[in-house]
Amino acid sequence: MVEDDDRIVVGFDKSDDAAVVRLEGNRYILQTVDFFTPIVDDPYMYGQIAAANSISDIYAMGGTPLFALNIVGFPIKDLPKEILSEILQGGADKAKEAGISIIGGHSIDDQEPKYGLVVTGEVSQDHLVKNSGAKPGDAILLTKPLGTGIITTGIKNEQASVESIDAAIDSMALLNKLAGSMLTDHSVHASTDVTGFGLLGHAAELCRNSNVAMQINYSDIKFLPGTEQLAQQDNIPGGTKRNLSHANQFTHFSKSITELHQLMIADAQTSGGLLITLPQDRAGEFLDSYNDKEPISAFQIGKIIENSEVLITVL
Repeated sequence: MVEDDDRIVVGFDKSDDAAVVRLEGNRYILQTVDFFTPIVDDPYMYGQIAAANSISDIYAMGGTPLFALNIVGFPIKDLPKEILSEILQGGADKAKEAGISIIGGHSIDDQEPKYGLVVTGEVSQDHLVKNSGAKPGDAILLTKPLGTGIITTGIKNEQASVESIDAAIDSMALLNKLAGSMLTDHSVHASTDVTGFGLLGHAAELCRNSNVAMQINYSDIKFLPGTEQLAQQDNIPGGTKRNLSHANQFTHFSKSITELHQLMIADAQTSGGLLITLPQDRAGEFLDSYNDKEPISAFQIGKIIENSEVLITVL
């Protein structure tokens, strides 16, 4: 990082969703990159999910994606080229749904498939939303249910039901496009997408950057169907266990929240929803407008409170 580069609006110091650089006037450029190994068996849906996950970072900051580049690792001598073609087609179709083209990229011969995107977007200064700025009294919204980490582990262990698999795939493949487009119009103070660090990890970053704390009501959190049953069968990914271990440093759980439920709320997500804070009197309007248009409902999970030694309280 060039410390004296005054074009840099958002760097890596705040763990935000994308880098932001000032171009001219109030026009900013956004850029992000993400990729991962397969989490579902269908190559086409893997491509769709990986693309949606990458593009989400642009939406989380109120931006509009412009174009993308592929990042590919593939064992070209060990797997049929048709599988790679399906992965790339899934990514291309999801990018088209987002209104952008994939116009290049880079590939390497790798032992395990990997796929994702570099995404470039733009946003005006007055539309930029960061993972800071949350205010005491704000409502906290989440636009997708939790549970993708547990369910995809259940898929690997051949224990996930068709209902759980379909619900997880539908959720992960859903673009956060609508939610991102609504941030400015509904006076959103802070936003971030919930991915590998889970709800608690990303919520903690938002709290630290905003100098606030938050109160979450466990009973208000929605989970994908079958999440609890799969968790009971020990389909807990390593990332989720690490998330909870880390979260215990800044989270207070009510005695009624069992360890199983703590793991569920700490579950490592792929292509999760947007975590949004906004004035309480705007929350109902946001939810009504969003849920009227999307097949997967957003919901309120708690409120922002004054800063304290305990960043997150789960009741």
